[in-house]
Amino acid sequence: MKKILSFILLASLLGINTSVLAAEPLKGSVTETGEFQKMQDELFTGKIETLNKKEIINMTVSQVLDSSFSIEGDEFFAEVTDDVYGDKGIIIPKGTVAHGKLCNTTAPGRFGKEATMELGFDYLVTPDGREIPIEGKMTTKLHPVTQGAKIVAQDLGYTVAGGAVGGLMALNWLGLEAAIASQGYTIAGGAALGGVAGLGVALIRKGNHVLIAPGDEIKVRINTPIDLPVYKEEALKQEEILYDGLKISINDIKHEKDPFGEANTITLTLLISNMSDKTLSGFDMALVNDYNVKFSPSIFGNTKLMFRQIKPGDKLVENVSFAVDNINRKFWLTFYDRKNNQIITKVSVDNAYKSIPEKTKRKNEKVRTSRKDFRKDEDFMDMDF
Repeated sequence: MKKILSFILLASLLGINTSVLAAEPLKGSVTETGEFQKMQDELFTGKIETLNKKEIINMTVSQVLDSSFSIEGDEFFAEVTDDVYGDKGIIIPKGTVAHGKLCNTTAPGRFGKEATMELGFDYLVTPDGREIPIEGKMTTKLHPVTQGAKIVAQDLGYTVAGGAVGGLMALNWLGLEAAIASQGYTIAGGAALGGVAGLGVALIRKGNHVLIAPGDEIKVRINTPIDLPVYKEEALKQEEILYDGLKISINDIKHEKDPFGEANTITLTLLISNMSDKTLSGFDMALVNDYNVKFSPSIFGNTKLMFRQIKPGDKLVENVSFAVDNINRKFWLTFYDRKNNQIITKVSVDNAYKSIPEKTKRKNEKVRTSRKDFRKDEDFMDMDF
C-alpha cells in the first residue's frame, strides 16, 4: 500500500497523469535493460557514497501535525529541503519525498511542561522514482536539563520582571543559573508582592501544545548507514527559459525574516545585462514556485527595481526581496511580457543556490530553523491555568 501511495504522490508532484499510467502498463521492465542503463548513465556518476549514521537531513512536512489532535500512527509525507552531499557529490537531492509516521505524542503538563511529538521515517522516494528504505527520527522533546532551564527562564521572565523582592526570592530559591537563564529579569526592580504572587502562578501553569506546519524546517536524524549512488550535477538542474541578449544572473540569495519575525523572505542580488530588444519592468517581475504560485516583490525590501524600467542597453546590479508562503519550495525568477503576459525569461533560484558561498548557506539555514520548540500559540480565551 505504501508503494502505491508513494507512486501517486510522486506522480502528482511531477505532473504525471496517473489515470493514463493506470490504463497502460508501466514500461521499464527487466527486458529493457538498455533504456534503464541509459537513464542510470544520465543521472548518476557511477560512484557510490555512504549516507552515514547520525546524518541530519533538513525536511518540511506536507501537512499540519498538531499535538492537540494528531494521534500516534498518523501517516504523512515530508520533502527534503536541501541537497544532501557526500564527499563525492549529491546523494539525496532537494525535493526527495519522505514517508513518515507519528510515533509518539505526550500532552502538555503542569510546571510549563510542553507537549512533544516524535516522528519516524521509513523510506524516501527520489525525483527519479527510486524508493530508498531508511530509518530516521525527529523529536520536539528537549533534553531534561534544557527543558527545566527553559521553563524557569520563561516563567521568571514574564512573572517576576519588575519585582525586586520577588526577583531576589527567586534568586535565593532557584539559584544563580535561573537568574542567568532569565536574562537578568530576576534582579530587575519593581513591585515585590506582584513578583512573588506571579512566581506562584507561573510554577503551576500548564505547558503548550506543539505544531509543525508546512514551511517549518525540521531536522531528521538518520539511524542506519545507507550506500547511495552519486548524482550528476547537470541531471539535477532545474529547467530555465532564456531570451536572446538578456542575461540575468543571481549572484546572492539570502533567507530573511519579515518585520513580523516570520522567516518567509527571499532576497536576491541580481546582475542584469539587457542587450535584447525588450524593455523590462519591475512590475512584470515575480518569483514563481513549483506549484506555479506567483509572488510579487516585497514592499519591505529594496523597491528600486520595482519602480524602474530596464531598457535595451541597460546594465545594473540590484537587490530585490520576495515574501513567500514557504521558503523551502523551488523558485524561478520570472519576467513577463506586459502585452501578452507570456514569459520572457525564467531563471532558477535553486540552480543559482548551488553556487553561493557556504557561509551564506549556513546563515540561511540558521534563519530557517530559528523555530526549534514548535510551540503552538494558544488563544487567550482557551488558556487553561
